[in-house]
Amino acid sequence: MPKLYFSKILFSQLKDDNSKNSEKKKPKNVGKDQKGCFQSNVVNSDSSLAKPSKSCNEKQTLPQSLEKLLADKCGLAAFRAFLRSEFSEENIEFWMACEDYKKDTSSANLSSKAKEIYEEFVQSQARKEINIDHHTRESIKRAIQEPSLSCFDEAQKQVYSLMEKDSCSRFLKSEIYLNHANTTKT
Repeated sequence: MPKLYFSKILFSQLKDDNSKNSEKKKPKNVGKDQKGCFQSNVVNSDSSLAKPSKSCNEKQTLPQSLEKLLADKCGLAAFRAFLRSEFSEENIEFWMACEDYKKDTSSANLSSKAKEIYEEFVQSQARKEINIDHHTRESIKRAIQEPSLSCFDEAQKQVYSLMEKDSCSRFLKSEIYLNHANTTKT
């Protein structure tokens, strides 16, 4: 099985991330042992979304909006850990893959990268299928025949909206977020 493009931008915060046979149980105390500080090991060093960092500043308060969470190294790592704990990490992975895709200036790479993103996240029954409407899914299917930097924009907007309205509000009330907030007060 060929390596997928999006895997270049992924990083892991929790043990057993690569375990494909692990049970789908909600992890207990996700992020507690990190004392509000999430480490990120970004494979693609060109990604400005989440540069490699040894650790986040424990005194830093996490942002309270999705836009600011996604722009903040610690916020992004904490939000990903939360989405992983809810088994909805495909949303942030797709969003990050799209952001990275739009930064590629080589038109020669666009076709293969667009196909990989489509197969991993967009097509029906994809391994990490995102929740988008049928019209958008079909529009992307046509668009990747001659891909442009904007071929995933509508789906990315839908996923962002879903994360903003649903996941982010739950994250702000989550144990991961509250534990981080409590450690910054001390």
